[in-house]
Amino acid sequence: MKTEIADIPEADRVPGAPHPRHAPRVLGHDAAIASFTEAALSDRLHHAWMLTGPRGVGKATLAWAMARWLISGATDPGLRTDPDSPEIRRIASLAEPRLQLIRRPWDDKAGRLSAQITVDEIRKLLSFFHLSSAEGGRRVAIIDAADDMNVQAANALLKVLEEPPADAVILIIAHQPAGLLPTIRSRCRTLRLQSLNPGQMGNILADMGIDEDAEALSALSDGSVGEALRLAGQDGLDRYQALVDLFASLPRMDRLAAAKFADGAAGRATATGDPFDLTITVIDRFLTRLARAGLMGAPLPQAARGEGALMARLSPDDMAARAWADAQARLSARARAGRAVNLDPAALVMDMVLELAQLPPAQSAPPHP
Repeated sequence: MKTEIADIPEADRVPGAPHPRHAPRVLGHDAAIASFTEAALSDRLHHAWMLTGPRGVGKATLAWAMARWLISGATDPGLRTDPDSPEIRRIASLAEPRLQLIRRPWDDKAGRLSAQITVDEIRKLLSFFHLSSAEGGRRVAIIDAADDMNVQAANALLKVLEEPPADAVILIIAHQPAGLLPTIRSRCRTLRLQSLNPGQMGNILADMGIDEDAEALSALSDGSVGEALRLAGQDGLDRYQALVDLFASLPRMDRLAAAKFADGAAGRATATGDPFDLTITVIDRFLTRLARAGLMGAPLPQAARGEGALMARLSPDDMAARAWADAQARLSARARAGRAVNLDPAALVMDMVLELAQLPPAQSAPPHP
């Protein structure tokens, strides 16, 4: 049975959060905005721009703001446009003929999003640039994200970049640009976006209607708005609190609580969230924060009740920090491999939690009251 369009998840949308094309404004990236608009307003607009930086920091939000600005013919140096103009309304509904979005497509036969951006998706750019030229004005393509392209797609994109169409701008989002072909990177002008500070995070979350738990979300997401929205939309703070409470029971872990936590990783992925992916993210964040706390020798902003005291106990020094960092790298790889071969999510998470409970730093006894 064919999946209804309304039920198809968008590969470039954070589960539980609005799509970046609906973001009302761009906050915290003034230098990147100025660099782009200065080039455009002085007739030095490059044909391809690569937006890099940590995942979820706002690269897609900026790319959509740039696209709206270019297509509408706006001149405001802050990328502001009229939300009621016909072009902006068409862009919001993905109905603007001068805009092409390239992302991982939906595989109706498999009933899931494709794992990669294939060469067929990149070839759509050629048809788009050819057909849209009759519309006049600038044409804009957004690729979100270039990291998802397979080898054939990357080679096809390189050919487009080598012979750029007139009046066309390609906006390429890349989370890890070092993994792309050097020849692709060399043909793009790069805008590097930095992690947001707590104040900027608070303003953006307030824009999204999230005032409560903003500080905890900012701490746990490490300055990534996309990650904060994903955690907020899937009760990620509750899952993180459960993990903190579980490890607070060490060195004798509560097996029933561990089994309950692991069972929370089971369930089908939907457009609003993926229980297994959320659980792995929570574990990854916990281990990363443990390692950072040990290396810094100072408490981090708390993302859960009792987290500060727990981290001081489990990661008091550099040696413990290295043990947690090694565990993070090892278990992250195991989680990816387990997902690829469809291992039982609850069993995989339970094994991970029990392994962590046996690490030497986890065997330290809590201080006597």
